[in-house]
Amino acid sequence: MLFWIITGGLTLSVVALLSLAFLRARVPGADAATFDVQVYRDQLAEVDRDLARGVLSEADATRVRTEVSRRILTADATKANASVSTAGGAPFVASVLVALAVTGGAFGLYIQIGAPGYGDLALKDRIEMAESLRADRPAQQEAEDSLGSTPALQNAAPDYVALVEKLRLTVAQRPDDLQGNVLLARSEANLGNYAAAHRAQETVLRLKGSSATIDDITDYADMMILAAGGYVSPEAERVLQVALTQDAGNGTARYYWGLMNAQTGRPDVAFRIWDQQLRAGPPDAPWIAPILQQIEDMAARSGVNYQIPTVGDGVTRGPSADDIEAAGDMTGAERMEMIEGMVEGLSERLASEGGTPQEWAQLIGALGVLGRTQQARAVYDNGVEVFKEDPAALDLLNRAGERVNVAE
Repeated sequence: MLFWIITGGLTLSVVALLSLAFLRARVPGADAATFDVQVYRDQLAEVDRDLARGVLSEADATRVRTEVSRRILTADATKANASVSTAGGAPFVASVLVALAVTGGAFGLYIQIGAPGYGDLALKDRIEMAESLRADRPAQQEAEDSLGSTPALQNAAPDYVALVEKLRLTVAQRPDDLQGNVLLARSEANLGNYAAAHRAQETVLRLKGSSATIDDITDYADMMILAAGGYVSPEAERVLQVALTQDAGNGTARYYWGLMNAQTGRPDVAFRIWDQQLRAGPPDAPWIAPILQQIEDMAARSGVNYQIPTVGDGVTRGPSADDIEAAGDMTGAERMEMIEGMVEGLSERLASEGGTPQEWAQLIGALGVLGRTQQARAVYDNGVEVFKEDPAALDLLNRAGERVNVAE
């Protein structure tokens, strides 16, 4: 409220000063006529002095007085007309328009680029608030309860709905049936009943144990988030952490990790993760479309003047472990030349365009193979700074750094 009081007072002060200037504006026509009248009166006085000194005759003095008096009358008429036109309200109308322009323009500009109701906080304070928001956000069940019951899909075929009903009864009688729970999770998801779907998928993960795939884990997270209306709960976050620990480059998990940061006051982290995903691609990946819909807003919230890059083709660029292993059949000079060329190309691109955590890790590993330890350490340190808010990426970089003995 104090902010609006201060800004309102400043705006009114500016408007008052501008309006006063308009209302007190001098009218050129009236000013010129006033000056002319004074000059003519001075001329009349001069005629009297010249007559007294004998410079002018009485007849000449009379003629001059008549001509000057006529001019005084003309100037008085001009002055009166100018005053009448001024009294028509033009300065008042102008001052009103200025007041509307200043107040309306200031308010509109603030609504466009400002943040109504959001205090001016230092970056450290904003990060602390984001961490607090992340720690205190609603749990999964609370988020689901706030949405109410989910209506069944309107276009679901009655026969399919009937089959799902039978499947529910069967799984209820055989709760440890792995295949039955797999089918139930998919079927409930197909009906839009994501709460039931993620409960069935949780059973799938329990029954599979260590044999659960990365797809099983990301499907579970996906169902939880959809059941909460797109909200990433603390429970869903923990599932994503498991997925990213197993596969730091998993597109689904990284998209939702960015979404979680966007929802908890860290649009800068979300922006970096999503920008990397766009550059990595491929264009037909399911996370590309939602990223394209949101990333410009995320960039604006992060204070970044952003232009959407070309979506990557999904092919990792730069030297991979297979490339380096294939170089074993070459001569020493040929092998070094090939690796040097790939390393230089990857290094230049990461410096100019950025890249995925996998590409940073590949560059660190390749520099280690070449024996360029100092450069590998510099790239590692730079990568840690770039991805400091991305635990999965940091884990990947640390593993790469440890392999070439540059990680702390």
